[in-house]
Amino acid sequence: MHMAKVQSAPLPLDNPRDSTAEVQLITAAKHGDQQAFEHLVRLYDRTVLRIALQILRSPEDASDAYQETFLKVYRKLDSFKYQCRFNTWLHRVATNVCLDMLRRKKARKEVPSTYADNSENPVQSPFLNAADNKPTSSPERVSSSREISNRIELAINTLSDKERMVFTLRHYEGMRLRAIGEACSMSEKAAKNCLFRATRKLREELQDVHI
Repeated sequence: MHMAKVQSAPLPLDNPRDSTAEVQLITAAKHGDQQAFEHLVRLYDRTVLRIALQILRSPEDASDAYQETFLKVYRKLDSFKYQCRFNTWLHRVATNVCLDMLRRKKARKEVPSTYADNSENPVQSPFLNAADNKPTSSPERVSSSREISNRIELAINTLSDKERMVFTLRHYEGMRLRAIGEACSMSEKAAKNCLFRATRKLREELQDVHI
């Protein structure tokens, strides 16, 4: 991405996720301020990557989706009219990118690889905290935790693309159903029903697992 640098007012970096400060950042970025756009990217890059990892289940695909998402945000920033929160609009762009990638993979009859994140800040299942690796933990406990985690990952893989997307936004990102509906281009009721189906499927798949 290349954008001419322009003179602008000092960026509101003290609390950039404050709504007023964020609007100032977006406005500056719309007027060609590269520093403002790069700061917006830094504010939300982990969120976008986390969503992509959970939906696509592949670190390589998630990295591609991350790049494509911010490229689209850069190109379409002028279309953002402040009618919703910026993060909701960003989530919508990210989820659409991920769904498009899933459709392309299915068209090529590819199966997404099982997600395994080796970063320093792994995305954990909302059902299970990371395995306790303290010295007092027994090998049996660590092994059991890993086995449960693997079962949960397999269960999540049984969800449809939209179910996994809604489940991810609700339980990993903590979004409200109304915001999820806006991000996924569906009604709040449809998002609620989708979440209900996803939760029911996971309960059925994990009914013998004691967490």
